[in-house]
Amino acid sequence: MLVVGRKPGEYIMIGDNIKVQVVKSKDGDLRLAIDAPKEIPILRGEVYEQERAQA
Repeated sequence: MLVVGRKPGEYIMIGDNIKVQVVKSKDGDLRLAIDAPKEIPILRGEVYEQERAQA
């Protein structure tokens, strides 16, 4: 697992087509913007775990 510190406005790239950008960070609350191709599913952790538990 890679742990990266980023400030609002900064981003990381995953491969050539997934961009994860910090939009807002305040009092331990973090907002991310994720730009990825439509065919790549993006799920919140709790939704992913729920779907996994049902399988």
